[in-house]
Amino acid sequence: MIKFDITEQDIHNIKKGTLDSVNPVTFSVFPAKEKRKYILACFLVHSFEIDKIYKESDVNDILKKAYSDFATVRRFMIDYGFMKRSDDGKSYWLNVDLSEYSRFR
Repeated sequence: MIKFDITEQDIHNIKKGTLDSVNPVTFSVFPAKEKRKYILACFLVHSFEIDKIYKESDVNDILKKAYSDFATVRRFMIDYGFMKRSDDGKSYWLNVDLSEYSRFR
């Protein structure tokens, strides 16, 4: 899993400049910079439950509440290791320890 060195200032900047809402997480622009996308994903992990298996449609429903281009966000979550998916693409699950993301709330 790719990780970035994220400061409290980075989190503050995303909260003030990119996120429309923290609870629930919503945003209207998916940033171009990878670090900013990563920080958004750190907020989004809290939209999912540990040890729960999701169908693709369930993941889409959760993500489309956060951002209109949910497929792009879903791919980012998979590519960066926040979520895993079965080989057939029918099952998805969270791949992080939520306690490591407590500052992203």
